Order: sequence, then C-alpha cells, then structure tokens
Amino acid sequence: MADIRVVTDSACDLPSALAEEHGIEVVPLTIRFGDEELVDRRDLSPKEFWARVQNSPVLPETAAPSPGAFEEAYRRAADAGCPGVVVCTLSSSLSATYQAAVVASQAVADVIPVRVMDTRAVTMSEGMMAVAAARAASQGKGIEDVCGVVEDMVARTRLYATLDTLENLKKGGRVGGAQALIGSLLSIKPVIELRDGVVEAESKQRTRSKSFRYLVDKVRECGAVENVAVMHGEAPDIDEFIDLLAAVVPREQMTVSDVGAVIGAHAGPRVIGVTFQVQDAQVPHAPTS
Repeated sequence: MADIRVVTDSACDLPSALAEEHGIEVVPLTIRFGDEELVDRRDLSPKEFWARVQNSPVLPETAAPSPGAFEEAYRRAADAGCPGVVVCTLSSSLSATYQAAVVASQAVADVIPVRVMDTRAVTMSEGMMAVAAARAASQGKGIEDVCGVVEDMVARTRLYATLDTLENLKKGGRVGGAQALIGSLLSIKPVIELRDGVVEAESKQRTRSKSFRYLVDKVRECGAVENVAVMHGEAPDIDEFIDLLAAVVPREQMTVSDVGAVIGAHAGPRVIGVTFQVQDAQVPHAPTS
C-alpha cells in the first residue's frame, strides 16, 4: 500500500531534488510582475526570478494557490492509492495559502482524508517540516502520527535572516514588527526572525559581515540543533556565511537552498537566512547575546 502523501507549497524553497527524493508534491504560488503572471517553479526558477528582479521596474507580488490547485494534488494522491494526505503550508499569518488548502480538503472529504498543518513558518523552515513528515510517512506511519511529527517541530523551529534591503518587505506589506527597522536603512543591515508565524525585527547590525556573525551566534546560543538549512537569494557572499556557520554546524549537516520567488519577492535580493529546530521548545526565540 502507498504511504501517506505529503504536500506543501512553493514558499517552502525545497530544492526540487529533495522534494522528489521524498515524494513531496509542491503546489505552486503565483508571482506577478505588473500585469504578467507566472507560476512559481514552473514558469520561473529561482535563478530566473532573481535575474528578472534585477531588471524589473516593478517589485514582484505573490498570490496564494487556488483551492483547485490543492484539490488536484489531493485527488492525485487518492488515485495513487495513498491512504491520506498531510499538507504543510506556509504561515497562515502571511498568506491565504493555508485557507486554500483547507477549502480543498473539504472538497475531497469523501475521497481521501486530508490534514492541513499551518507550519507558522516559511522557506526551508516549512520545507524541512515537509521532509520530516515525508520521512515519517515512508516508515509507514499513519496520518495522525505524521501530523504529530510536524506539530512537534512547529514550536521548536527558529528562523533568522539578514536582509540586504528592506525595500521589498516594506512595499509588500509583510513588515509586521520589523517596522521598527525602517528609517535607518542606510546605516544598518537588519536581522529579522520569524516568530509565531510573523516577521519581527530581531537586531540591527552595522555591516553585513557583522550580521553574518550575529546569525551564527544565534545558532550557537540555541545549543543542540537539528535540521539546519541555509537559504539565500543569489547572495554572492553565501560561502562566507557557510564558512562561519561551519564552526558551529558541520557542513554535511547543512542543507543549502535557493530562496525562490515567493519568499524572495518580500525578502529582496541577497537575503541570507538560517533555520533549524532546537531540541527543547523552551529555548527562547531570541537569546540575549
């Protein structure tokens, strides 16, 4: 019998090879440049997206998948003989994607059981939860146990990132608590974190290299960590950051991923982030350094 099917959305930034390896279906969001609409990952790879950003007079915008796109994914799972579907969506505080996935689950209630999990996360925080869910599914775990794996990870997940520009975040309306960073754009390299599903200001660093060291310190202060992933938006200095992080996390334990169009539209070019799970959910989000 087939395993539980894991479905996620393209805000997860999972490398295609990793998604394929674990049989994860990725439902794409849509990207708009002015009047032109493109399907993420199908019409636009991360590299193509960043090249377009460089030459576009308008900032890109994103739109959630339709319920129909999720429903098709669920029906494919049913046709393949899967006993159920677990969906890992990006934070419901940032997108209507979760709601679309829920509406679709109701449409197939008589066909296949579907559980929609709000990861309260984005990019590889979300992606690594989908991978963990798929690993559990491949071990023959049932739908509730697979959901339990994701639920356990939500409270333990941390994501920190340094932005090279706040322009996209500001214009995209996703600033949230990071509003405090705006106003001193010229003199800082802001560090943000995802906390309780929304973007919050975490720190202001004077230079990009200081912001790298700050991110590494965040990982170090959290003690024992797992599922470490590094994400970047065509950042030319990504190797410099990985070298610094390797002092805390062995390279072979890191997954490196490109920030794609969905997150990139809001985070802006040259963003670099790190995400991981702490072993104890009580570890504070932003330990004092």
